[in-house]
Amino acid sequence: MQRKEFIKLSSSLSFYTAMQKIEAFGQDMTDLRSTPKMPVVFIGHGNPMNAILDNTFSRTWKTLGKELPHPKAILCISAHWLTRGSFVTTNAHPKTIHDFGGFPDDLFRQQYPAQGAVNFANDTIKAIKEPQIHGTEEWGLDHGTWSVLKPMYPMADIPVFQLSIDYYQPLQYHFDLGQQLQFLRTKGVLIIASGNVVHNLQKVKWEGGDYDWAHTFDEFVKNSIDAHQYNELINYQKLGSIASLAHPSNDHYIPLLYAIGLSDKNDKHQFFNNQFDLASVSMKSVIFSPDLYEL
Repeated sequence: MQRKEFIKLSSSLSFYTAMQKIEAFGQDMTDLRSTPKMPVVFIGHGNPMNAILDNTFSRTWKTLGKELPHPKAILCISAHWLTRGSFVTTNAHPKTIHDFGGFPDDLFRQQYPAQGAVNFANDTIKAIKEPQIHGTEEWGLDHGTWSVLKPMYPMADIPVFQLSIDYYQPLQYHFDLGQQLQFLRTKGVLIIASGNVVHNLQKVKWEGGDYDWAHTFDEFVKNSIDAHQYNELINYQKLGSIASLAHPSNDHYIPLLYAIGLSDKNDKHQFFNNQFDLASVSMKSVIFSPDLYEL
């Protein structure tokens, strides 16, 4: 190669590298630019088959995806990612996790190939000083996330990252961490907390029916949110046996604490999917937002 050609090629490569860096920097600046405040949604996800069934729940999720402001990215806090310590997914192409058993093959064939929201995940790690948030590529999108997003955003064209639930922390921890995550709402991030208001699979009634304790707890949650009595929700176990029946474990309840922590006094709230499934799974869901939506 002649010296002039080498210099010309080197200059071209340097220019190309510089342009890549400028483009990446511009993308970061675009991603993190302030936006109008995005909603926070607590979704009762229930049976993973809701991802592929045409029913009341999935139809409402489809409407939700059309009604909500279009997000730059989605953060999901799922009942199905329990860890020691708090983590966010930092993988560029998170895998679809089929974390269940005993369902039809069609459900296991489902994929949700959304890109990861790496910039937003890293920004979250930097912004939250205490507790420390760790990045990981060892998780993907579990069914608490993709079973809801598939009906909401079927094109999978919005970047998604997840925040784990540190299951070894007290309930107050999750509410407090939710409050610290509020800054993401003004960065174009739609935050979805995915669990269930009542979740006791040991008490499922396949033939249908009702439980008084389930409806009592469901109403307790609604009334506490209506009255902004969030300490009641954080200390829900004071209800005793009703609390234990509604949640034999905390995994599906904790996402609700993130949702109320992420809300603020200027938010309106509205409930949707106010039904029970199989008697012991409440599908009640709630949006916290400056605006109300037609669902």
